[in-house]
Amino acid sequence: MSDQALHARQKTRDGARALSGLALFVAGLCALPMLAVLVAALSGGTETVQHLMETVLGRYTRTTLALVVLVALGTFMIGVGAAWLVTMTRFPGARFFEIALVLPLAFPAYVLAYAYTHVLDHSGIVQTVLRDVTGWGPRDYWFPDIRSLGGAAAMLVLVLYPYVYLLARAAFIQQSGTTFLAARALGSNPWAAFFKVSLPLARPAIAGGVLLAVMETIADFGTVAYFGVQTFATGIYTSWFSMFDRVAAAQLALCLLSFALLLAMLERLQRGDAKYHDPARQAQTVPAMVLSGWRGMAAALLCAVPVLFGAILPIIVLFSMGIGSEQNLLSARYLGFIQNSATLASVAAVVTVLAAISVGFFQRMRAGRTAQGAAYVARLGYAVPGGVIAVGLMVPFAAFDNALDAWMRATFDVSTGLLITGSIWLLVIAYMVRFLAAALGAYEGGQAMVHVNMDSASRSLGQGPVGTLRRVHLPILAPSLLTALLIVFVDVMKELPATLIMRPFNFDTLAVQAYRLASDERLEGAAVPSLVIVAMGLLPVILICRQVGRNR
Repeated sequence: MSDQALHARQKTRDGARALSGLALFVAGLCALPMLAVLVAALSGGTETVQHLMETVLGRYTRTTLALVVLVALGTFMIGVGAAWLVTMTRFPGARFFEIALVLPLAFPAYVLAYAYTHVLDHSGIVQTVLRDVTGWGPRDYWFPDIRSLGGAAAMLVLVLYPYVYLLARAAFIQQSGTTFLAARALGSNPWAAFFKVSLPLARPAIAGGVLLAVMETIADFGTVAYFGVQTFATGIYTSWFSMFDRVAAAQLALCLLSFALLLAMLERLQRGDAKYHDPARQAQTVPAMVLSGWRGMAAALLCAVPVLFGAILPIIVLFSMGIGSEQNLLSARYLGFIQNSATLASVAAVVTVLAAISVGFFQRMRAGRTAQGAAYVARLGYAVPGGVIAVGLMVPFAAFDNALDAWMRATFDVSTGLLITGSIWLLVIAYMVRFLAAALGAYEGGQAMVHVNMDSASRSLGQGPVGTLRRVHLPILAPSLLTALLIVFVDVMKELPATLIMRPFNFDTLAVQAYRLASDERLEGAAVPSLVIVAMGLLPVILICRQVGRNR
């Protein structure tokens, strides 16, 4: 064997080792806060959990499962239905709804809860007008209670269905028209072809989107706490921050981890080893079905409903609430909030997507238990409340900072201070752990469309793992990676618990400011930073959707 061939082989091995090491390092970072929680859970007794089992644990379980089922069904129906309508059909306003359907993604669920409570609560506009018009008293009529399990599910569905919509839309766009036309040639009508061909081919992306929505649901705290719905997340926060029982909180967090692992395993088992590869996917696009008359109007109405209730109406309500506030967006203070939020979201989005690429490609390159285990661990952070991740990271890194500072003082008489815990990088790591599942879902949804023969052809042309990733995978996966960047950016903008706990001193964000004002019952003032969060999330939403749409 020539020296050139040996050098090429060694370069390939070094590239594979580097990618594998990076993926395992990312998985290790994701496992670190969970291991800290596990150690805390096993270090104490079970008296508190036994008490919880006798009192509220059953209610936590039933409520969480009911909320998960409602949100999963709601996000699936709205997300898949809307994605198919805007990509596979043509109706009045289809291009507008293609972008507008993503707008609710920029809203935090708890902000939506504030807006609809202001409108639908007993003292809200709707019931007040109803009593004025009819002359009814407070007990003379029945009105749905917004502060309920159904109300919480509705808020979460309205802000989480874009996860399913974005991934399903990207999958439909990337599908070739060959298989769809084959189904039509065999006698299937457009609707039957959708259920028999388009939907099964897009199932990996759809399942990933629904799984993301479910994990976000079980980790949600702001919405369920505001509505008084008792879930595992509220139990964890009550135990950790109100009762100061970290052992009980850690044990409840283990229940969430187990549930998240079960969901991931069930999804993988249900999918099995089924894979889809279409070497001619770029040859012909799926022909669009033109909807006219009442069918076109019905399609437009179906797409308009989630946009109206998930974006337009909340914006109107928040704007009306914020008109009378004393918040000045042009002040240096608010400009600092905006800068801090944008910096955190941008850096965290890039770091998280790079981590997702390393884990996802490692799973593709080294298919086995190690790679599968790394992917499972990387996903679990999405089901853990941000506050638990924050504490789980702060404990080991604070110990490291203190040990390093003591050693530097003793050796060089120099104080390093809080080198890691005092910067934004630990907060960025927490965001990566929290939202890596979202980026992985988008990455794997696109990776399923990359033919395995492309990897073989790349290797035969002398490319190693790094070259294959850079020259083959990344160009094909550009729409999915852009979707992942969008999801993580907006999620970081909305994240509250981890930011509250881990932010450096005097480093406040828009989410923190909104939380402070809402805690003081200054909802009018809280509406202002909430609107800024929405506005900062809308621009990347629109840009990414337009970019993905060019790949039709």
